[in-house]
Amino acid sequence: MTLVRDDLASLEAGLDALETTAEPRRSRLRAYASATWPPLLALLLLVAAWQALYSSGVKEPYQLPSPLDVWTALKETATSGDLAEGVFNSLRRGGLGFLASVALGTPLGLLLARVRPVRRMFGPLISGLQSLPSVAWVPAAIIWFGLSDAAIYAVVLLGAVPSIANGMVSGIDQVPPLYQRVGRVLGARGLTAARFVLLPAAMPGYVAGLRQGWAFSWRSLMAAELIAYSPELGLGLGQLLERGRQLSDMALVFSGILAILFVGIAVELCVFAPLERRVLRRRGLLQW
Repeated sequence: MTLVRDDLASLEAGLDALETTAEPRRSRLRAYASATWPPLLALLLLVAAWQALYSSGVKEPYQLPSPLDVWTALKETATSGDLAEGVFNSLRRGGLGFLASVALGTPLGLLLARVRPVRRMFGPLISGLQSLPSVAWVPAAIIWFGLSDAAIYAVVLLGAVPSIANGMVSGIDQVPPLYQRVGRVLGARGLTAARFVLLPAAMPGYVAGLRQGWAFSWRSLMAAELIAYSPELGLGLGQLLERGRQLSDMALVFSGILAILFVGIAVELCVFAPLERRVLRRRGLLQW
């Protein structure tokens, strides 16, 4: 078995090397700089456009606050501790819901990809659930579980599991048949073939499904927190938005939107972007 594993690993590395064209390596500093300044420039342009729109008076100040007003509201929310509480509660719910979605969606996707009758029966349903807006599940979840964390987690699961399962299916569908044939020649059968041939080869598509699954989890969470509003649930970023709406405080609403955006970007940059780079680098598709 150990020999088979070593042969399969060598095969994967060799096939990846054959499919890779050599490119000049870039320094990490230059790569970091080239990846950083375009988003910063885009952010400056957006803030400038926002300020220009505010100065033009196209909307009343209570409807469209200035960037400075939103920054002040964001600082006040952070000083009071509400921002930290909201970020913590939302990240806790989103993280736990996403991990549960991965635990359910991964084997489901593998089953759909490898068992053709199951795919024919349930594949269209999974794709339909993926296209269904997550907010549609919120009323049902509240009726089932009441105003509780269980209702929020149910919405997150129903929003993220189909995306992760379809990501696994897509990744496996893109595996060249040659990989599986060579794996069988080397003695890989059943779970061994899935573990050492199929899943490693499907990893780029699976990682894309995980990234999309997190996006669905985060959006589902915000929808659930906006509607399932209760003091017993604790303050989340969605509840922070709802508080701003109730107070007709657009600066607070905008600060909540920015907090949701920044948390989503931080998770993307700290978790999924490094994971994707690692997968691509192992296949010789990334030079830095």
